[in-house]
Amino acid sequence: MVAALLVLGTVAEGVAWWAVARRRVSVWATLAPLLVALGALAVATGRVRAAGGVGAATAVGVGMGGGLALYAATRAFLGLVGPRWGALAADAREAYRRGAMLPRWATVAVSAILVAPGEELFFRGLLVPELERALGRGVSSAALAWGVSVLANLPSGNLAIAAGAAVGGALWVGLAVWSGGVVAPVACHALWTGLMLALPPPEAGSGGAP
Repeated sequence: MVAALLVLGTVAEGVAWWAVARRRVSVWATLAPLLVALGALAVATGRVRAAGGVGAATAVGVGMGGGLALYAATRAFLGLVGPRWGALAADAREAYRRGAMLPRWATVAVSAILVAPGEELFFRGLLVPELERALGRGVSSAALAWGVSVLANLPSGNLAIAAGAAVGGALWVGLAVWSGGVVAPVACHALWTGLMLALPPPEAGSGGAP
């Protein structure tokens, strides 16, 4: 049951990104509600843990610190590489333009409070511990969890989104493994998303997308 949910959810996210990339549907009509639903289904399994190895307050604090560091690194990277890598800069602008029809406050609130946590609950809250049960707690299960989440984002055809899934995903998996739960990666992902949408790097332009 849980294995089927993980496979179908991962495929569904890839299909949603594929549809969005071909401009058939809006990201807000497909991907956003899908990730919220996947997060809710993950919680419904009863297998998602808040924090097993550390206290919840510590997990939140470390997660928020990671979110701030990731935001600073993202801004620095886009500032240095964006002007020299036109395709990346263009994809970053496109990623943020997808939410331009919504007020910025609504984009930030929905993405940081609902969409980002939904993705974390599914991929780091459910997928990571399930792989650890099957493969043991170690590099192999963490690497596979990271690879699956990156693969789900590749159909977006967007360099910025793929890079965010790869770099951010590595951090979020690491936080999940370290803390033994999902609170730390949720805090990190939600803060990074909120900052990126509220105060996007100049290279990313205006607007917003999950």
